[in-house]
This record gives sequence, structure tokens and C-alpha cells, in this order.
Amino acid sequence: MEEKITLVIGVIGADVHVVGNKILNYAFTEAGFNVINLGVMVSQKEFIEAAIESDADAIVVSSLYGHGEIDCRGLRQKCDEAGLKSIKLYAGGNLVVGKADFGTVKQVFLDMGYDRVYPPGTSPEITISDIKIDFGLELSNESIPNI
Repeated sequence: MEEKITLVIGVIGADVHVVGNKILNYAFTEAGFNVINLGVMVSQKEFIEAAIESDADAIVVSSLYGHGEIDCRGLRQKCDEAGLKSIKLYAGGNLVVGKADFGTVKQVFLDMGYDRVYPPGTSPEITISDIKIDFGLELSNESIPNI
């Protein structure tokens, strides 16, 4: 039996946007992942503690209020210091205030150590597919729910 990928998900910082988090929770669960959903207003420390406690494979950070770049800065280093050097980091949403070019925003997050970065409105199917690719899982249409 194949072991499930464990994802710690949540909305970082002072962000209270819960709808996207609930959609991701549903989509990731339906896709067969073990999901630890921390909800909204999650600190970096809470993400790291949950990842250690659950032996997570990845942390998926959402942010919609525009302060994601500030809230996410330093998470890779803190993960490394906590012994989570191999954990994958994914971030998505409205990560900066204003109409910044997403290519620039993406590069900032890649430079901060995130493995994948998603613009606002990215469908869960894309993230699910990327996670499966990143962990060498076979892709099948049946394992990716239509949301």
C-alpha cells in the first residue's frame, strides 16, 4: 500500500480568508493526501510545529490579503533550522499588495526557498498535479477532483 503524502495547509499571518482554505482542504483530501488543516491566521511557528508533529512532506501556505511576501519571508530557513530541510514549500494566492507582475512575485518566493508559487485564482487541480509530480506519484484523472 502506497503511503499518503501529508500536507500541512493554512492561511498565514493575520489573514482570515477561509473560503480558499476550505476548498484546498476538500480538494487535497479528495485527491488522496493526508491533510493537516491549520485554518486561518497561522504563524510560521505553527506551520513548523504541525509539520514536525505530523511528519509532513509539504507545507502549503495561502495568503490573500496581500502581505504574503512579508509573512512568508524566512520560513525556509526556520524549517531548515527545525530539521525540515527536505520539506517542500508551496505558496499561493494574492501574495503582494497591488498589481505586481506575477513573474517577479514568483521569483521572490523561489529565491526565499519555496518550491512552487501560484498566482491568485490557481485551480486546486494544478497544485495537486504539481504535488504528485514533485513526489513522483502517478498522475491519473481520477485522482484529481474537479473543483
